[in-house]
Amino acid sequence: MTTAPNKTLLPMGIHPGTVLRIRGHVPDKAGRFHVNLLCSEEQGADAALHFNPRLGTNEVVLNSREQGAWGQEERGAGCPFQSGKPFEVLLIVTEDGYKVPHCHGWTPSPGSPEQR
Repeated sequence: MTTAPNKTLLPMGIHPGTVLRIRGHVPDKAGRFHVNLLCSEEQGADAALHFNPRLGTNEVVLNSREQGAWGQEERGAGCPFQSGKPFEVLLIVTEDGYKVPHCHGWTPSPGSPEQR
């Protein structure tokens, strides 16, 4: 397992039907962590998806960033992640955005930039 922070290039990009499985371990005493699907490696790159579990408030926040501006946050109650525990997240790319099944069947719909 690689450690955080970790960057992984997706040479085929993402498109509807893509399923990303992300495994990790939430550090002890962590209040939150995030997974960003960035459109490039440049500083300030657009984010097709910002996935941010917040353990202290028991919620997951999703967002996207396009042309340097963050979109409307979407928040959902119930965070299945725990400090000091391993986790697995499935991110499913759909025509309408993303599904995150481990977060109570959410279908977030951030105004994502072109998914490459």
